Amino acid sequence: MMDIVTAMEWNYVSTLASEGNYGESGVEAFIQISRETGGVCIAQSLKIPREPRTGEFDKIIRRLLETSNARAVIMFANEDDIRRVLDAAKKNNQTGHFLWVGSDSWGSKISPVIGQERVSEGAITILPKRASVDAFDRYFRSRSLSNNRRNVWFAEFWEENFNCKLGMHGKRPGSLKKCTALEKVGRDSSYEQEGKVQFVMDAVYAMAHALHRMHRELCYGYPGLCPRMASNIDGKELLSHIRAVNFNGSAGTPVVFNENGDAPGRYDIFQYQITNKSIAEYRVIGSWTNKLHLRVEAMRWKTGDPSLPPSVCSIPCRAGERKKVVKGVPCCWHCERCEGYHYQASEFTCELCPYEMRPDVNRTGCVAIPIIKLEWHSPWAIFPVFISMLGIIATSFVIVTFVRYNDTPIVRASGREMSYVLLTGIFLCYAITFLMIATPDVGVCSFRRIFLGLGMCFSYAALLTKTNRIHRIFEQGKKSVSAPRFISPASQLVITFSLISVQLMGVFVWFAVDPPHTVVDYGEQRTQDPTSARGVLKCDISDLSLICSLGYSILLMVTCTVYAIKTRGVPETFNEAKPIGFTMYTTCIIWLAFIPIFFGTSQSAERMYIQTTTLTISLSLSASVSLGMLYMPKVYVILFHPEQNVPKRKRSFKAIVTAAAMSGKLGQKGGDRPNGEVKTELCESMETNTSSTKTTYVSYSNHAI
Repeated sequence: MMDIVTAMEWNYVSTLASEGNYGESGVEAFIQISRETGGVCIAQSLKIPREPRTGEFDKIIRRLLETSNARAVIMFANEDDIRRVLDAAKKNNQTGHFLWVGSDSWGSKISPVIGQERVSEGAITILPKRASVDAFDRYFRSRSLSNNRRNVWFAEFWEENFNCKLGMHGKRPGSLKKCTALEKVGRDSSYEQEGKVQFVMDAVYAMAHALHRMHRELCYGYPGLCPRMASNIDGKELLSHIRAVNFNGSAGTPVVFNENGDAPGRYDIFQYQITNKSIAEYRVIGSWTNKLHLRVEAMRWKTGDPSLPPSVCSIPCRAGERKKVVKGVPCCWHCERCEGYHYQASEFTCELCPYEMRPDVNRTGCVAIPIIKLEWHSPWAIFPVFISMLGIIATSFVIVTFVRYNDTPIVRASGREMSYVLLTGIFLCYAITFLMIATPDVGVCSFRRIFLGLGMCFSYAALLTKTNRIHRIFEQGKKSVSAPRFISPASQLVITFSLISVQLMGVFVWFAVDPPHTVVDYGEQRTQDPTSARGVLKCDISDLSLICSLGYSILLMVTCTVYAIKTRGVPETFNEAKPIGFTMYTTCIIWLAFIPIFFGTSQSAERMYIQTTTLTISLSLSASVSLGMLYMPKVYVILFHPEQNVPKRKRSFKAIVTAAAMSGKLGQKGGDRPNGEVKTELCESMETNTSSTKTTYVSYSNHAI
């Protein structure tokens, strides 16, 4: 019966036994086996009293329903108790709920299920495998009152079987017909061999074989009983001979006993089924001989339903859920889902996936976290690339224009050498966008380190040199008429590239201390939902390293801004300090906005996109401001007003010094004029020979020093 329960995948059952040796010992044996084998838990173990009170069976049904998940009920009960239990289940409207498993006391008997076919449907019962003994049938049919006088109960059987009375001394009361003694078993009455005839015959033969073996051992060669057997037979010795017998029984099957004295079990397994024609009958669905042979496909439930009904305390956990067993009841558990980055490592445990992995869809294992990077088709990349391409085109156009008109007054007045350095820096600021979006590898990471701050360094080193030169010229002019040192184009280039070399030296030291390489950052987009987790492929450049790389350029920018402020009051006729000042003010505003955006998004899941886009756009805007304020007006004049791009009267350094001195004296008057504008008399006198709509461009390099 335990094998049947296991085969049906039932792990939570109740037991029901009639009070007495048969029922109680059967349930006890079943419970003991369930403990030894494991896998089957007993929900309740109930007992039917010998003399049940009124309502006792209704109470039993209610008790069984307290553990409603334990639908299977293992029954070791007599026929009458089985019938009353089924009737109580029917009265309590539990038809189809319980799954009855009956012992051989139920077997294939009709009496317990008459009138209760529906509530009994699906019941599984067992019966010892039996065979009809033809010799017994021939013998029993030949028995009559005359040839079977030695059986004292045969007369009573005769009256019962033929429904008659044997004279005035008959056992059956009432006015029945008189027996003629000519009746014949099997002709004048129905006859079917009792199922246990085979086992009774084999038991008698087993005793006979044991006595024969014992006689040969104790009385060898002695006819009849020898004194050793006649005087006193040792029961234990006889039992050992009984357990040692081995012969073919009446049905042709071997009769043997194990060490416990039990004969090998051979059972037929039945199921009570209702066919499509509403015919209820027991059908053989398997057998048991040392092991179970069950034809599950032959089983029927609920009038033709072939699926196996459950009798379990807890349903199996789904994939990705672990069992949390209820204390003391190993067949009952709660299912807990493995959360976060945990996966189901075993039936009872969840474990954390490795850092670079996440649970699969079913949470039964781990899979690698997808690796992403900033793609060219991403909106975060399209806009910066578009700005950069426009900037590169515009910068290239300015460079081509300056080269084409290299010897014209406007180009020369702008400081050709420094202009080309500045334009190179602007070009690099635009070009770095493509390196920041490109797929990271060792080469790309190396170029990022080199060019990330180099473009700004070129631009602000050139602007710083320019503003410093202007400041020194006019400061020197306030003191003496001698020219300051290092204001020639060559000196300016040396100063500029000296400033740039500091940036390059820092980058090379960075290369030596920490060679460039790529990393996959799994923490940046490690979201609470593992399905959204991504690993970010990027260069191993921390935020601190990035700021250090840009820090020198920002220092140049701030210093340049300071000089732009200092030179804001010089005569605009002689320099481009004011355009440089406006450029630096705007650039500072851009980078002041960049810093909170860049660092404020360090915890965002979109950090990679936001920071890359912010950095590239800030670089492009800085370059655009420099290009637009410093060079677009000059290109406009060169291309559309060539009449203004003509040589003007050269001025000596003495004139410049004089202008500087006058500017210093009249500087106090700036507060009395709108917007702080200062117009010197010298400037006015220098413009008398020039049309009021024209601007005079002066190249400081052409002055006599």
